[in-house]
Formats: sequence, structure tokens, C-alpha cells
Amino acid sequence: MTEMTNMTLEQASELAQQLKTEIGKAVIGQKQVIHETLIALIAGGNVLIEGVPGLGKTLLVRALAATFSGQFNRIQFTPDLMPADVTGHTLYDLDNKSFSVRKGPVFTNLLLADEINRAPAKTQSALLEVMQERQVTIEGEAHPVPLPFMTLATQNPLEQEGTYPLPEAQLDRFLLKIYINYPRDNEESLMVAAVTNKQTGNQLNISNVSAVATPATIQAMQALAADIEVDKSVIEYAVRIVQATRDWQGLSIGSGPRGSIALISAARAQAMLHARDYITPDDIKAIALPALRHRVALAPEMELEGYSTDQILQGILDKIEAPRQ
Repeated sequence: MTEMTNMTLEQASELAQQLKTEIGKAVIGQKQVIHETLIALIAGGNVLIEGVPGLGKTLLVRALAATFSGQFNRIQFTPDLMPADVTGHTLYDLDNKSFSVRKGPVFTNLLLADEINRAPAKTQSALLEVMQERQVTIEGEAHPVPLPFMTLATQNPLEQEGTYPLPEAQLDRFLLKIYINYPRDNEESLMVAAVTNKQTGNQLNISNVSAVATPATIQAMQALAADIEVDKSVIEYAVRIVQATRDWQGLSIGSGPRGSIALISAARAQAMLHARDYITPDDIKAIALPALRHRVALAPEMELEGYSTDQILQGILDKIEAPRQ
């Protein structure tokens, strides 16, 4: 297991490739999804993964946890889940005649919020503070969570029965929203062969995934990414893209300033994965869709015509001129 805390960009990039390789032992295909999840981890952000049931959303998070020797907790969101079940609560100890804090599952490094949109908004919002502030307030007292901290939430498409839309304020706290789609023919064949080979049940095995990182090395990677140089023209390019969403035909809601911040943060992680100490306009373009798709909303007439948010955002990227380097 890697113990380096004073690593170079090349070493960090190599470690990221090792993480990809280990996750790929459990998650067959879905290379773009794995790549974008690692970008969120390196950028120190949270990620929302959307797809229909059975595509491996939970498996992806479990595999990432297996590559990472820190703490890992899972919350299965249901309609009857209460906020205190997420954050924790105080208990009165009759023996000591005093109150004690029982910390909830959010006190971990990697938090899997499984099917987050199966719970109502009151419970969903229990994650707002920890996602933004890396702390939880219980009975007026702030309790920091272990670092690094990352929420990986999975959700089913809103068209499915029994789902509750996430509030805009909570969506904005996710660095990236990642779509996971049906596997390709050859990938699905490999998956079926793996699941049905000498095992019962229908789950892919993650026992062959090895831990190659520690909390310290993940924090070192995050520090390296945060230190990557960003030219003023590239920052202005990211801001122009986000500002364009606010009055672009076809969008009823544009992105706020967190969109610009997300573009730069994720682009830094993208550059680090390629062992570069600077970001380019192409890094911004590569990460723009997952960084912005949950921060904007389609106009009703565009929805009726069958357009997607990604199509409108791609149109913006095609129109906004990138700086020359």
C-alpha cells in the first residue's frame, strides 16, 4: 500500500492509474464513470451518480472504498429514514446522569448515500452541512468528520416511482453529476460470466480489489491538485461558460458561481491525472458536462421537444471561444 505523503505529480498520476486498475477489477467497463469519480475524489468534492437500478452504482462505490484504507459507511435512504439516522443524536445516560453524543454514519472518509432520492427532502438535507463544511452540528456543537471526506450519492432517475427530487441547494454541493449507462454488449457478456462463475447470488465480487491508498496519500494527491497552476485566461474561459448558462436560450435556470469553481477544481484534478502542472481549455471542456448538468435546468419547451441538458451545454461549449495557448 502506498504511504507517500510528499509525492510528485508523476507519482500521484501513477497512483491514480493504480486506483483505476483496482476499481476495474470489480466494475467491468464504465471507464468514463470511474475516471470522473476519481476526479471528484482528487478535487475533494462530492459526486452524484445517476442511473437505473442494476448498473453497478453501488458496486462502483464499494470498489472505490476497497482501494482506500480509510473508513467507509453506507446509508440506505428510504422514505422513513430520519435526519438523526444520518447525522447522529444525543442520548441521556441514566448511569452517569449526563448526555452523550452518538455519532451517525456520516463520520467516515467515504460515505455512500445509496438511492438518496428515495428519502424526502428533510432527510436529504441532513447531508447539507457535512458536504459543505466537513462537520456536523449536533445539539449546537460542531463535530468535524475524518479527512479526507467524500459523499458518493446514487440516485435513480426521477421518472421512477417513489423518488423525491433533490433540492437545488443540495445539488449545487455535488462537484459532479455522473451518468452511468447500460453496458456495451461485450462488457455485459463479461459481467454475466463473472457473476455466474462458481458463485451464488448476483453480485460481482470485490474481494480481489486491493487497497493501494491511505487517507494520507489521498490528502497528498488533493494538495497537489489544488496547487496546480491556472492561467487567468483559463479562469475567465470557465467563468464565460458559466455566465452563458444564465441567459442561454433553452435553459430556465443557469449555474451560480459554484459552477465556475467546480470547473476549475475538477480541471485541476484532470490535469493531475495526466501528470501536468497546469490546466488547459481542453481540461475545462472535458469536465464541463458533469460539472454543470445538475446546476442548470431546461426550459419547458426544450423538454417537450426532447432536448437534454447535455445537448444545450454542449452547444454552449461549441459557441464560447476558448483561449489560445
